[in-house]
Amino acid sequence: MSFVRVEHRFQGPERSGNGGYVAGLLGTALAPELDSALVPKVTLRMPPPLEKELALAAGDTGAKLTDGDAVVAEAIPVDADFLTDATIDPVLPDEARAAEASYRGLNDHPFPTCFVCGPANQSGLQLKPGPIGDGRTACTWTPAADLATNGLVDELFLWAALDCPGGWTIDLEGRPSVLGQLTACIDARPQAGEECVALGRYLGEDGRKTFTASTLYDADGRVLARAKHTWITVDPAAFN
Repeated sequence: MSFVRVEHRFQGPERSGNGGYVAGLLGTALAPELDSALVPKVTLRMPPPLEKELALAAGDTGAKLTDGDAVVAEAIPVDADFLTDATIDPVLPDEARAAEASYRGLNDHPFPTCFVCGPANQSGLQLKPGPIGDGRTACTWTPAADLATNGLVDELFLWAALDCPGGWTIDLEGRPSVLGQLTACIDARPQAGEECVALGRYLGEDGRKTFTASTLYDADGRVLARAKHTWITVDPAAFN
């Protein structure tokens, strides 16, 4: 068992941690325990608290993040085939950059402090996933040096970057949602300062749940990471 703290920098809604970042804490703890036929699926059980010591335990059967007796999130291994259709066809960086001009979160963001895509979080990733048609989003991402170890971006931040490109395929202004579940596979790590492309795709919805996918590509068009998400509609006021 180890202890982790979700700093304010890594928030999603103003009073809780970013879902992708927190999922990455569990996913990166569980992944080394798994063989190549399995990937981590993380389920968030409550809004992750900020600036508290949280216990993180991981083994080959799963991982759990707890706040005292309360379960914040859990991860289990699932068959890697679950992500077979998660890879979104790439677009050129120029097209991704052009899409950023239509990023809806710049003007009406339900959670403007979000570490991944919040315009108010100046120390965040500053992703701006804009629509490119057919239920897809695209944007560029140039990881900062403080996200890397020995020049390569830490897997934790790849989990985070996989989060919001999927979320913005939803009408987040009319259907505010938070991440409920994230299943991801990290295939490779980019260099800090390397321009990457992030894509999201809408897959469907069922009641309060919306299903999406996302893919990260490096500057050479190589797949870095893939994910599927489940989002849950919420009242943003509940997080303020």
